[in-house]
Amino acid sequence: MKSLHTQHHALAEPGYQLAVLSRADQAGARLPAFAAKLRESGLLPLRATGLGVMQLNLGKLCNQTCQHCHVDAGPDRTEIMTRATMQLCLDALARTDIPVVDLTGGAPEMNPDFRWFVERLGALGRQVLVRCNLTIIVANKKYHDLPEFFARHGVRVVSSLPCYSAKNTDAQRGDGVFERSIRALHRLNAAGYGVAGTGLVLDLVFNPGGAARPGNQQALERAYKQQLGQEHGLVFNNLLTITNLPINRFLDYLLESGQYESYMAQLVAAYNPVAAASVMCRSTLSVGWDGRLFDCDFNQQLELPVEPTAPQHIRDFDAAALAGRAVVVNQHCYGCTAGAGSSCGGALA
Repeated sequence: MKSLHTQHHALAEPGYQLAVLSRADQAGARLPAFAAKLRESGLLPLRATGLGVMQLNLGKLCNQTCQHCHVDAGPDRTEIMTRATMQLCLDALARTDIPVVDLTGGAPEMNPDFRWFVERLGALGRQVLVRCNLTIIVANKKYHDLPEFFARHGVRVVSSLPCYSAKNTDAQRGDGVFERSIRALHRLNAAGYGVAGTGLVLDLVFNPGGAARPGNQQALERAYKQQLGQEHGLVFNNLLTITNLPINRFLDYLLESGQYESYMAQLVAAYNPVAAASVMCRSTLSVGWDGRLFDCDFNQQLELPVEPTAPQHIRDFDAAALAGRAVVVNQHCYGCTAGAGSSCGGALA
């Protein structure tokens, strides 16, 4: 079996991905089509309801290689959003009132133009959200002042911490990740993040370590706050639960461990039309590192662009055309609509 921690380039090769997806199609042939579920719920075609968030993938370069990463990010990925593409995004935003810009990666902070971009987004008066993996803050001296930089620009920080225990976090994200994450959280708290009265928001993200759906978001948040507070003296604002979607590395894990069918059966059985009506793709536009447009970050990683009648690249941005587009769906969408639902903002229902 390929090492899921070191062979991410192999996982990213088109031939390998096509083979994996073909195996998934074969294994899931008996599953009801997601589009049929939407039709039963009166939601087909699923349409965008506006543009509330522009989510930008600044590149696949990352200081970590996590087991379940749906982006296949890692230290030797070379896909990076250029300043020219960032400027196209700024130009598009300037013509709209989209209030939130969500920066993701990889580790978005590793893009050489990251700070320039954050400053200009702030100048446009947009709320900037950065998906920080925490360890980047303590990885290298040039990143040590990130908490202070974030605070100066009022950035909302959303950070993945798969568990409040070292064993479970390191099993998913690599040896030593928990300890480095705790150090980074202390630095964020010292800069005012998660501290009452500062207005600096620090959210943490939970995703399961295996082929299971997340537990109740509120109950997990209480457990996180109790454990991190008592054991490490840490505070944060909200815990967001995200379901592992069956794509890229996590799909590979499911297939190699023989759990794909059972996991998908879990998701299908838990389909919730209330969550389906609230999925993030209805109010979010995802922009790839190369400027191509997608309905969500997951579709982006599967190379499923927005519908053909809509603009395909940020250079051709048309807010009216994109705000009411039909959303492209496939079997992986069961992950966002199971149980309480899942989105980049946590549970939906």
